[in-house]
Amino acid sequence: MPDTQAALEITPQLLLQAYAAGIFPMSEGRDDPNLFWVEPKRRGIIPLDGFHISRSLARRIRQNPFEIRINSDFAGVVAACADRDETWINAEITALYSALHEKGFAHSLELWQGRDLVGGVYGVALGAAFFGESMFSRARDASKIALAYLVARLNAGGFTLFDVQFTTPHLIRLGAIEISRIDYRKRLDAALEKHADFIACGGLFTPQDVLQRNTHTS
Repeated sequence: MPDTQAALEITPQLLLQAYAAGIFPMSEGRDDPNLFWVEPKRRGIIPLDGFHISRSLARRIRQNPFEIRINSDFAGVVAACADRDETWINAEITALYSALHEKGFAHSLELWQGRDLVGGVYGVALGAAFFGESMFSRARDASKIALAYLVARLNAGGFTLFDVQFTTPHLIRLGAIEISRIDYRKRLDAALEKHADFIACGGLFTPQDVLQRNTHTS
């Protein structure tokens, strides 16, 4: 179980300071107005040189089934991530990350089919660290493809740490690992001393770009 601290009022600036200290907020549910800090004893990360693309996923990426966009509907991605039976995303979380998005710290990567938003991921960029918050999928392989494009963008933008907070079987199959709190803080401190750019890193990528930048394909 993660370590938690007492609930309190959180501002966007305090939230950025919390990320720099290795902690992040959650809620017990969409209808609970309170937030609390979380600092996992074992942290989930995806090494940016270790994202795993299976042959079947590589074929799907080459088929180019989705239009990939950046920051075109951040609010829609957050809302879709919260649209499930159990969620830690309440109104306060939504407002905080919307504020960070307006300030240029929070970003979304989206998968579209025509006018339909069918998948995506959002997170916070600070220094050369990217903190993945949540993702959703409404089409086959959408979450996997979203992560593949995200990892390619993080590599191109100079990021050195991709924090996914907790591992799941789905993320482990894609290369996620768990590291200790001490190891995580060392990696975080090193990443915060560097500069990375989520936006100005070569524009939108082709499927071939994604496969070339994610070298662990098998």
